[in-house]
Amino acid sequence: MLRRLTLLSAGLVVAAGMGSPAFAYMVYVSNEKDNTVTVVDSTTMQVVRTIDVGQRPRGITISHDGKFIYLCASDDDTIEIIDTATSEIVGTLPSGPDPELFVLSPDGQTLYVANEDDNLVTVIDLESKSVAMEVPVGVEPEGMGISPDGKSLVNTSETTNMAHFIDTETHEITDNILVDARPRFAEFKPDNSEVWVSAEIGGTVSVIDNASREVKHKITFEIPGLRAEAIQPVGVRITADGKKAYVALGPANRVAVVNAETYEVEKYVLVGQRVWQLAFTPDQKTIISTNGVSNDITFIDVATDEAVQSVTVGALPWGVVVSPN
Repeated sequence: MLRRLTLLSAGLVVAAGMGSPAFAYMVYVSNEKDNTVTVVDSTTMQVVRTIDVGQRPRGITISHDGKFIYLCASDDDTIEIIDTATSEIVGTLPSGPDPELFVLSPDGQTLYVANEDDNLVTVIDLESKSVAMEVPVGVEPEGMGISPDGKSLVNTSETTNMAHFIDTETHEITDNILVDARPRFAEFKPDNSEVWVSAEIGGTVSVIDNASREVKHKITFEIPGLRAEAIQPVGVRITADGKKAYVALGPANRVAVVNAETYEVEKYVLVGQRVWQLAFTPDQKTIISTNGVSNDITFIDVATDEAVQSVTVGALPWGVVVSPN
């Protein structure tokens, strides 16, 4: 079990001992079971507040200016808007039934939502707070990723086992790529060259070439002492320089550290139980995992790839996002 440390590692403190305090980012965690969002200070690694929200909160993201949280209240069939200054719910967005995950466009004007129950991706215009388009996709859509240039959207459908590439201008599907069983997440490389799609039941991450739209490599995972079926990739995050990737491995209770250039797994970081999603702090010095069964999040030092501290949050933490400033 991960030891709960009381001191930050040197890699998480900015100019320690030199009079320059570490910069605090706020970490927002959606807790699926108790209908809350927990706010954690990234420097002190302590809970600063708890926000009551709608039913079964899962997907969570933040506006590019850091002023608003967008939250999938899945069982309420809506997306809630939370003012980060007041921690109050200040509005809702129409989402379609059972919104689970979404992604914000690079220009911050459009939210793309996976609606698991009706096999649609809902396109929401944030200025008008209205539905601009609905795109039919495969069965049980979940994973959502958008290219850095904002031109391509990828949705993964869990039952169809496909990654659907959608042109964001025409809202038409341009490519359907077969991946392994139960794809859960899609993440573009920062240089736009690849899309990484995790397959929870298949136990792999498919690396898709964004030019040819073909699977160029499959990353597999082996952990001594664990059965293969216990290793279930879900959340994926890639560093801004494109050199390193992190993959949440579900009930394996570990985050895999992958060389994003060679696709070799370099390390497994032990975190809490049933790790779901991941988020970097904006300075990319830290990556944070949500651990659903142990009801905590884990801070991982990106420089050393060591787990630094776990923090208890709400019941069944699912999604995580960090303030941009």
